[in-house]
Amino acid sequence: MGNDSPSRVLVTGGAGFIGRRVVAALLAEGAEVTVADLKPFTGDPSVRVVTGDLVEPEIAGQAVAPGIDTIIHLAARTSVLESLQDPEAYYRNNVALTAGLLEQARQRGVSTFLFASTNAVVGNVGQTLITEQAPLRPLTPYGAGKAAAEMLINCYAAAYGVRGVALRFSNVYGPGMEHKDSFIPRLMKAARDGTGVKVRGDGTMIRDVIQVDDVISGMFAAWRSDYSGPVILGSGQSVTVNDMVTTARTVTGVDIPAENVPIQQGEMPAVRLDISVARSLGYSPTYDLEKGMATVWPDFDPSRTRTTEGGR
Repeated sequence: MGNDSPSRVLVTGGAGFIGRRVVAALLAEGAEVTVADLKPFTGDPSVRVVTGDLVEPEIAGQAVAPGIDTIIHLAARTSVLESLQDPEAYYRNNVALTAGLLEQARQRGVSTFLFASTNAVVGNVGQTLITEQAPLRPLTPYGAGKAAAEMLINCYAAAYGVRGVALRFSNVYGPGMEHKDSFIPRLMKAARDGTGVKVRGDGTMIRDVIQVDDVISGMFAAWRSDYSGPVILGSGQSVTVNDMVTTARTVTGVDIPAENVPIQQGEMPAVRLDISVARSLGYSPTYDLEKGMATVWPDFDPSRTRTTEGGR
């Protein structure tokens, strides 16, 4: 990215929540885009679409077409708790799939590999501020798979010259989350449906949550640079679960009931992130929690749904 010819970019998982917004941002910059996903991608007819399981070599081979210069690898299974129940599926979809894509990148001369990773690769560090130098000590098959993929990317960068960037996302939220089951869409659904949410522990667990458009700006900042290695992408402003509940009540105008339930295995009590590396690449997050949540609520707001029915 940086010469006059358009970038040719493969986005895996491009039909998903983050992927669709990445594709839109790439098209706005004039990139030639291929989307590979299990789900069919619909939208801009200029996008080349490969539908199928990227673990299969023939599907990966179709996706990484000759001439592609960048792979943005978002496709993955992403539930920490589900990974504890089905670790084999998480190995297949998060490690074996990445290994196959990297090999396709090596064979096809792809110059840059941007990978959606996670801060779960460092495990439980308590209240310690997480940096890119923290040792990799994952606690779950999900975190271990992402850590293994990061090691593979390091190998392909060192041995074969594929520039690899592991983008360690914090908890991503934003428009287009109607079908997601993470905490912020659960809050929105509870406000819409007049139900409540379950809060693990006493609600003082600390999280860093990042609005999806900030994620994309950080991703593009890393892409434009010549940086290789891990980059933490978060808001840099950790909040408690109770803060999220309170902010959702403010944004929706609904007094969402909250029930405290036990903390589950594999959950970190705190996530506090140092985003100074991302900032050094030009990243500057723009959303605080209230401003960010206000971008999510219109997708769930019953009054807006009624007035726009048939037009979405």
